[in-house]
Amino acid sequence: MYRFLLTRQWVILTLVALVLIPTMIRLGIWQMHRYDERAARNQLVTDALSAKPVPVEELTSPGHTVTSRERYHSVRATGRFDTDREVVVRRRTNADDEVGYHVLTPLVLTDGKVVLVNRGWIPADGPSQTAFPKVPAPPRGEVTVTGRLMPDETTAASGIKNLKGLPERQVMLVNSAQQAKRLGAQVLGGYVAQTDPAPKGDVPELLGKPGKEDSALNFAYAYQWWLFAAAVPVGWVILVRRELRDRRRKAGSEQAVEDTTPAAV
Repeated sequence: MYRFLLTRQWVILTLVALVLIPTMIRLGIWQMHRYDERAARNQLVTDALSAKPVPVEELTSPGHTVTSRERYHSVRATGRFDTDREVVVRRRTNADDEVGYHVLTPLVLTDGKVVLVNRGWIPADGPSQTAFPKVPAPPRGEVTVTGRLMPDETTAASGIKNLKGLPERQVMLVNSAQQAKRLGAQVLGGYVAQTDPAPKGDVPELLGKPGKEDSALNFAYAYQWWLFAAAVPVGWVILVRRELRDRRRKAGSEQAVEDTTPAAV
């Protein structure tokens, strides 16, 4: 009765099942690796946000590339804002997905070096996109700024094209190397997303805290693939038993017909 397993249809079905099982197991392992990676990155973010602020020059320097462990770490910097040479970063959105600008203002430290400070988001309410928008002024004189240390933006990492020929004092990316050339100064690598002091009138809008990756989804997907892998042999067995039952029923019906058919004289 099991000879039907050697038919072309059942051989193909069995081979497909044998291929699906290890494939689904591998997909589950891959999803678990993704879960571990995302959970590790989430932990880095948590650790950085909960760390006490340190002087910005303890974590970065001119030409330094901000690492994943340094990213989001709370830093403080004391100096004077150079509003005459601040720029705005185009095509940035706020929490309500409104398009506007980020305000990027150089902060000249007491030792003469410069750190770029992203003071937050402002709406694009100017007469045109070529005109420099109205930017609320920061505090005058010496000020201590606290914020999250961020890596330089690049096209490869952000997907934002670094367009040329932009209006004066407008940029597409926050990049310390580019700003160092423009300012002719020693600019610390990366930039600071300001969190304190809060601006008067809540403008510019300070940037929100970074979100965390949904690592739990990868964890669920991993077990989902493994359940699928376990379901394949179970389904194969069910199909075999159903086929066997149908064949036995058919054989029994044919035998009954033969038993009730009168023999030829």
